[in-house]
Amino acid sequence: MNLQSNDFEIFGLSPQFAVDRAALDARWKALQREAHPDRFATADAQAQRQAMQWSVRINEAYQRLKDPLKRAGYLCEMNGAPIQAEDNTAMPAAFLMQQMQWREDLDDASGIEDLERMAEDVSTSRRAMLQELQTTADERRDWPALAQQVRALMFVERFASDVENRIDMLGQ
Repeated sequence: MNLQSNDFEIFGLSPQFAVDRAALDARWKALQREAHPDRFATADAQAQRQAMQWSVRINEAYQRLKDPLKRAGYLCEMNGAPIQAEDNTAMPAAFLMQQMQWREDLDDASGIEDLERMAEDVSTSRRAMLQELQTTADERRDWPALAQQVRALMFVERFASDVENRIDMLGQ
């Protein structure tokens, strides 16, 4: 194994958005069994250090590949279209209007029912956005468009977290 391999190579996967999660999980477990530092407890210091490096690298790759948003961002970076979320916040007007409406609705929410309904709406939008990410990445292979979609999904994820936090506060 090569520490310089990309995440997809480490897991023996094609570099694409669609990933079989069960196969990914099974491959992660197999790789961890192979490289786990405990297997090298009686080996020399160099072998122990390499096992530790591999274990860390496998876990980093797994964390990126199992998360759809991180996986899409990684694909963008691999294909020369970095996300640049801090520098590039330009979004289509319709998307920004939806975000403003959601924020107003969150501010106006009067109870748990309103918040749960809002959480479901956001979840529905998130599923549709993930499907669009897959189409953009795997069919169109349009990396700049994918980067913009990832940035948009980051807004939605942040809002979903805000809604969940508000639900948690009311539930206490």
